[in-house]
Amino acid sequence: VQLVESGGGLVQPGGSLRLSCAASGSIFSINDMGWYRQAPGKQRELVAAITRGGRENYADSVKGQFTISRDNAKNTMYLQMNSLKPEDTAVYYCNADIIGLAYRDYWGQGTQVTVSS
Repeated sequence: VQLVESGGGLVQPGGSLRLSCAASGSIFSINDMGWYRQAPGKQRELVAAITRGGRENYADSVKGQFTISRDNAKNTMYLQMNSLKPEDTAVYYCNADIIGLAYRDYWGQGTQVTVSS
C-alpha cells in the first residue's frame, strides 16, 4: 500500500492550493484519513481529519481556512487550502488507517507547501 501526496508548491500569501493524497495497492477499505504538517524546527501537527463517513475535524488554526474531503471510490483525500499565510509553510503529510492485507496506519512521503511573496 502506498500513499502519494501531490499539489504542493510555492504560493503567495492569500493564495490557494489543493493537496491530494491517493492510496493505492491491496486495499479493502480506508477508515480515518488525515493531513498533518511539519514546519522547520517544529513538531508534526494534525491539520485536519475525516472519517470514512465524512465527519471532519480541524485544528483551530485552520478552521474556516482549510477544507478536507475524500472520495472513497477513488481512495483519495483532498485538502483545499485558502487564504494561505506564511505560517502555513510546512511539509504536509497524509495519513490513513487502511485495511488491506493487514490493518495499519500509513504515511505519505510529504509535499512541500511554501507561502511567500
